[in-house]
Amino acid sequence: MNLYATLILAFAMSMDAFAAAVGKGAALHRPTLKEAIRTGLIFGTIEALTPLIGWAIGLAASQFIMSWDHWVAFTLLFVLGARMIVEGLRRAPEEEHQQPQRHGFLLLATTAVATSLDAMAVGVGLAFLQVNIVLTALTIGAATTIMAASGILLGRFIGPVMGKWAEVVGGVVLIGIGGSILVGHLGLLS
Repeated sequence: MNLYATLILAFAMSMDAFAAAVGKGAALHRPTLKEAIRTGLIFGTIEALTPLIGWAIGLAASQFIMSWDHWVAFTLLFVLGARMIVEGLRRAPEEEHQQPQRHGFLLLATTAVATSLDAMAVGVGLAFLQVNIVLTALTIGAATTIMAASGILLGRFIGPVMGKWAEVVGGVVLIGIGGSILVGHLGLLS
């Protein structure tokens, strides 16, 4: 794989993290650059590790991983998205000014794992190719760091415009990402 193909793969792998980060940023009260970088690094690190894990597993368990990864991703994203929707709908208008300044590490890491399971499956596929897996994984991680940090910052501008609905929309986006992963892997639209 050449550098151009690696970059395309890296940014393609980071698009769902970007969408999730926009929702996360919109749910925060004016997220700072520091919070955007923190979120980007969490997402990027996990996104860089998952293709390495997938590559390491390689041939031995590729059929098992590929047959279940979409269900795990869908379930995690559905639960996280439903939680965001419920919290957004419960929030009273006066509570909108009490939005959190940052998300907890566990919530961000869970979201990052859910959006990076496809990168693990890609890692399994890369085990069959002659690629520098470390360079590829680092490129995917860097692209995801940039995209997730950008998503948080974009969410900063979307959140105040949408108010409490930003969290609801963010939850719908997470469920949509999970649904598209599930539909894509099950081949329902082919």
